[in-house]
Amino acid sequence: MAQMNATAKGGTARRKPGNNIWFRLRQQWMLQVFALMGVAFMILFSYIPMVGIVLAFNNFKPKLGLAGFFTSPWVGFKWFREFLFDSQFWPIFRNTIVLSLLKLAFSFPVPILFALTLNEMRMLKIKRVIQTVSYLPHFISWVIVHGILVSFLNSSNGVINTALKQLGLIDKSLPFLSSPDYFWGVAVISDIWKEMGWWAIIFLAAIAGVDVTMYEAAIVDGASRMQRILHITLPAIRPTIMVVLIMSLGNLLGGGLGGSNFEQAYLLGNSSNYAKSEVLQAYTLRVGLENGRFSYAAAVSLMQSLISVFLVVTSNFVSIKLTDSGLF
Repeated sequence: MAQMNATAKGGTARRKPGNNIWFRLRQQWMLQVFALMGVAFMILFSYIPMVGIVLAFNNFKPKLGLAGFFTSPWVGFKWFREFLFDSQFWPIFRNTIVLSLLKLAFSFPVPILFALTLNEMRMLKIKRVIQTVSYLPHFISWVIVHGILVSFLNSSNGVINTALKQLGLIDKSLPFLSSPDYFWGVAVISDIWKEMGWWAIIFLAAIAGVDVTMYEAAIVDGASRMQRILHITLPAIRPTIMVVLIMSLGNLLGGGLGGSNFEQAYLLGNSSNYAKSEVLQAYTLRVGLENGRFSYAAAVSLMQSLISVFLVVTSNFVSIKLTDSGLF
């Protein structure tokens, strides 16, 4: 009888609603719907477009329509070889890499320093105002930012040139928007201004998770504010820093942390600063849409994506080996 009761209890335990997957799905149907929407988004905008990769290996003609994806003549790696041996390859590749590295060198540390500074502020109202003002530019499109930059930097009546002349620092206007010598500087500074506050939110969230008792113990031991930052805050948020760094390296060909190379090159680039403003994304758009070479543009874009994947995997491997933290 005792064995039968135990068996019955075991059977009842196995049939508990909480152990039934269909019961849990019904209980969490709203969460499942949100999750399925995310999956549908990924399939629709990330996986289905991957069919277009075949364009990089054939000679697609728009007049063939959708059937041309699969019926166009197969050319193999012809477009990849053509791009690699093109006279424009090295200047464009140099511009893309150098501009991204400059952004990574300057745009990456600034949000960390800004987050550390905000964290040390004790006047909460001022802190909130500064934080809000700092991340609002992120929501301004690069089209509007371009208009702002033109107003500030144009040679005729720009605010910066006018101020420099009135201060007696220059005799004639500086060609910020037309000279290739200034393009990289304008691109990096505008990127920092636009994205600094947004990325600082991530680091502030990581700082908020640091154990407060560690700071209290450090204060008791006589640690200064800078010592607490160096020996408690920074080591605690190191995993977050490494994840953001890996993501930035993976997007190195797209513009580093903000990934804004294309927008800046397309909007701020012109025939005068072409030598420094032409980057891979702008080149792909110009060749693909303006010249109608869709297969060639697809090959260039695929090459960029493969390099980005390699950079993500490599930087993640190095990060795990050096810091025991990584993206995956």
